[in-house]
Amino acid sequence: MTIIDLIQTRRTIKQFKPDAISEEAVLSWLEAASYAPNHRMTEPWEILFIGAETRAKLNHKTDFGGAPVVLALLSKPAATPFERDEYVMAAACFAQNFLLAAHEAGVGAYWASLGAQPRNRATLGVPEDYDVIGIFGIGYPEEVPALKPRTPLASKITYLT
Repeated sequence: MTIIDLIQTRRTIKQFKPDAISEEAVLSWLEAASYAPNHRMTEPWEILFIGAETRAKLNHKTDFGGAPVVLALLSKPAATPFERDEYVMAAACFAQNFLLAAHEAGVGAYWASLGAQPRNRATLGVPEDYDVIGIFGIGYPEEVPALKPRTPLASKITYLT
């Protein structure tokens, strides 16, 4: 599968099969993700593997679709607002790389933003100066949704002189 195919066929998965995912596989996708662009090689990402007790406390509406693996992606503290933006953007690139590496292996993911809520930050033990990029349910898809139409790219392009 080409990278274009991977990008165009990746979907948000809402329900997962109970089949286990090996930690070795997840770590290999995280390692691949670490090659994401990041300013001055800051590598601002940190990962939390979320166990059953913490997962239950997060109280996600679908328990992350029954995903066998749940992890959180954090972005480390920054000295300035500009540096914070750089870190968050780099961590988002890390997330995209991770999602594509997992997808190539036939594994899907659900990216939830609920980790940014104060109660959930506390549940995760996230320090005040960190950003929660997302909480990810990872597993083999029960079903892969159809492609949703995209806005024509031409309507999003402006040429400056």
